[in-house]
Order: sequence, then structure tokens, then C-alpha cells
Amino acid sequence: MRTTEETEGFDGEASNTSMISGASSPYQPTTEPVHSRNVFGGIVCDMEYLKSYLGILKVVEVVLSLIGFICIETIMMCSPCGGVYFFEFVSCSALVVTGVLLLIFCLNIHTKVPHVNWSLTDLVNTGASTLFFFLSSLVLACINHNTGAEIAAVIFGFLVTVVYGINTFLAVRKWRRGTGCQGVTQASDYIRARTASRGEVEPRPELNTVYNFCNFTHYFLQSKLEESC
Repeated sequence: MRTTEETEGFDGEASNTSMISGASSPYQPTTEPVHSRNVFGGIVCDMEYLKSYLGILKVVEVVLSLIGFICIETIMMCSPCGGVYFFEFVSCSALVVTGVLLLIFCLNIHTKVPHVNWSLTDLVNTGASTLFFFLSSLVLACINHNTGAEIAAVIFGFLVTVVYGINTFLAVRKWRRGTGCQGVTQASDYIRARTASRGEVEPRPELNTVYNFCNFTHYFLQSKLEESC
């Protein structure tokens, strides 16, 4: 049986060994608090986008499209029904597509899919919605039975057409800015890569200034030496 001193010595060696192994281990204990994992994968609502012009326009478009769709759905009888069906299809499609884009931009999902040109996607949606809402509202205004639901649908149809038109204008400006910045970046990257492949050195103005100063000093001293001789 081990004595008390042998047991204490063994425990001390074991503790020293554990301290050394713990110091050399790459997995060190930390005192930082452990944060709970977000079940939504870090997706948060971007309130800045909702407060921007594009965000406000998106919300207004969704609301007006929904109201127009509800108005057209309250019509029970129609003859002919071509204008009603056309407006119903346009309002429902715009409501779904614009609502999905609003969620994508509001939750910053577009940043997780960078290979999609979201500015161009938004531009195509707003442009197409402007055109089709105008056509469907115009057709419904010409072919209707003067019921309250049809008149309300026509009014909200033209209102959402104006809102989509404003959004299209802003989307075009945003898309042009993005295309211009991307073109400048690609051009500069191409020039830099071409220069590096040829082994050329990019011109540096500060080096040219130093070189010209050295040449001036050399010729000045040389002229003075010739005059003294």
C-alpha cells in the first residue's frame, strides 16, 4: 500500500502533467460567454432598407396590389370577363413577386446569393409590373359594368401603376450606378493584370519627379564644372 507522502507526490505530478498538457493543447478554456445559436441562420430584418425610398415603395406596391386583388375578387358576375381576369392575373402576380423581393431585400437574403444580379431583377419586375398594370387597368376601365368593385379596382390599378413607375425610375438609376462601378473595376483589374503579365511597371508620378530632379542637378553641376575649368 502507498503511504500518504507517496500519494501526495503522485497527485502533484499528475496535476503538473495536466497543467503542462493543458498549456500545450491548442484547445484552451475560455471565459467568453457562449451565445445561443440563431435558428434563422443570422437572418435579421434590415430596418434601414424599409426606411429607404425603395423599401417604402415596395411596401406601398404590395399594399395597393393586395387591395386591387381583393376588389377584383369581390366581383361575382361579369360578361365579358376578359378585363376582370386580366386584372386579376396581373395583380396576383405582382403581389407575389414584389412580396418575395421585399422579403429578400428586407432580410438581406440577396447578400447570401451574390451571383444573382438583384438590381437587374428588381428593374425587370418593376418595369413589367408598370406595363401590365397600366394595360390591365386600361382594359378594365374600358370593359366594365360600372360596379363599385370594378371602379375601385381601376383606381387602385392606376395608383399602383404610378408607384411602380417611380420605382422603375429609381431602379434604373441604381442599376446604372452598379453597372458603371462594376465596369470601372473590371477595366482597372484587366489593366493591372495585363501590366503584371508583361512584366511592366506601372508609372509612378513621384518617381518621375525624383528622376527629373536628379537629371537637373547633374546637368547643373556639370555646367558649373565646365565654367570653372
